[in-house]
Amino acid sequence: MINLLNLFFPLVCEACNNVLSDNQEVLCTTCRHHLPITNFHFDNAEDVKKIVYGRVKLENATALMHFSKKGIVQQTLHNLKYRGHEEIGAFFGKWLGKELSTLEAYKKIDVVIPVPLYKSKLRKRGYNQVAKFGQEIAKALQTDYNDSVLIKTKSTKTQVFKTRLTRWNDDGAIFDISENKSLAGKHILLVDDIITSGATVEACATVLLKIDDIKLSLAMMAIAD
Repeated sequence: MINLLNLFFPLVCEACNNVLSDNQEVLCTTCRHHLPITNFHFDNAEDVKKIVYGRVKLENATALMHFSKKGIVQQTLHNLKYRGHEEIGAFFGKWLGKELSTLEAYKKIDVVIPVPLYKSKLRKRGYNQVAKFGQEIAKALQTDYNDSVLIKTKSTKTQVFKTRLTRWNDDGAIFDISENKSLAGKHILLVDDIITSGATVEACATVLLKIDDIKLSLAMMAIAD
């Protein structure tokens, strides 16, 4: 049945649009091999930490891939974010989760929390693009996934051309937590699609730190070059 469906409705690579073979998922073998993988978590690299250095205290931080404009990662994440291809998030979540599950530092995670969308955007899009990414990481780490504590309290316009300081001033007022008791003393892994200036991470961390005695780590799909 799967082969027959693929004959009439072929699955294509999310990066190059070539038809996938039966043993391929989301990306063709060629595109997968050309992904700019960071290996930060294996190399103990602190590139992600440096983005928020002096602003957010992190236990661990990593990103699976490098992101550059007009690159293979941008095309793939665009399909995830704007074309409803949630399987991309699951694909990268399984990939990164499997790798993190081999590292002692990430075996201590108590809960995975996604950066949230504002409710009107969530209704319009129908999904949070990092939800399946976070869920798969939580499965791999055999820990909890919680998308109800961290909330976005108001909508914001596109932030592509805003400076880091302006973004921080905007984001600092738009996140909140629904309660601060259930996660007290926990090690939280915050997940998102791309980290650029670190303003969103800083804003989320500021409100998460209202929870008593938490530790915070990050896992991103990509880091902007």
